[in-house]
Order: sequence, then C-alpha cells, then structure tokens
Amino acid sequence: MDTREASQLVMDALAHAVSGNTDGAATALQTLGQQSNGSELYGVCCALAAAGTLALKRIYGDQAPRPGSAGMWALEQLKPGALDDDPAKAFALRFLIAYANGDTDTCLALYDSAWKASDEQFIDSVSTLLADVAGITRLALDQQQGERQ
Repeated sequence: MDTREASQLVMDALAHAVSGNTDGAATALQTLGQQSNGSELYGVCCALAAAGTLALKRIYGDQAPRPGSAGMWALEQLKPGALDDDPAKAFALRFLIAYANGDTDTCLALYDSAWKASDEQFIDSVSTLLADVAGITRLALDQQQGERQ
C-alpha cells in the first residue's frame, strides 16, 4: 500500500468514527492492519495522534501549549490507577499526549510495547486510539458549530 492510499484510509477511518459509522471505521482500520507492516502502522498511529492534537488545540485555543514554550499537555487521572486495568486506553491516551508534546521517544516506546503485546491487545490499542481521537474531534467540531451559532 502506498503512502497516499494509507493516508486516505486513515482519514476514512477517522471520518467514519467521527460520524458514528463503526463498521466503516473498522473496515478501514482492518484494511490498514492487513496491508501494513509494523513501521507503517506506527505511521497510522502518528497520523491519528496528529489529528487528535489538532482537535485538542482547537478545543483549548489560546490555552493550548505552544511549541517551544514551557507548557505541555498532561494526562491527569481523576481516579488514580484508572488506566491500570485498561491497557488499550492507557496506550491511546499516553500515545496521544506524547505525540502532542513532540515526545517521539515515548511514542516509539509505547508503540513498541503495544506491538509486542498480543495481536488482540495491539488491535484494541490502535482501535482505542482511533475512538479517542474521534471523540475529541467530535467535541472540537461541536464546539466550532456552537461558536458559529
């Protein structure tokens, strides 16, 4: 699969997920998984995280951390240890935050850990990243629509 086709499938998966078409999102993600190798799937995760980062910046506006500043995105668990029992959710949120902060070393380490887990765990992790980014994107779109009214 060439980069253009993979990019289109990532955006299709995200568009389907944002619109609530879980079957369409799953089909696009499954195609990516079946036709990509490990490094290409890392690119898929980065593309999803890039979309999530843009949505976060849209939601937080002027309060969003700026590149080169001392500010950074952070994950705060309202219930300590809440992510301990959900490795897919932990991967998705930590990967997104690391990507948003430009922390490629952490992104690679998180991805490597997910990749080396069971196939089911890896699929759950990438699927959860897609679902979380879709949720954040929906929130950003809803906020944008509210500002227009």
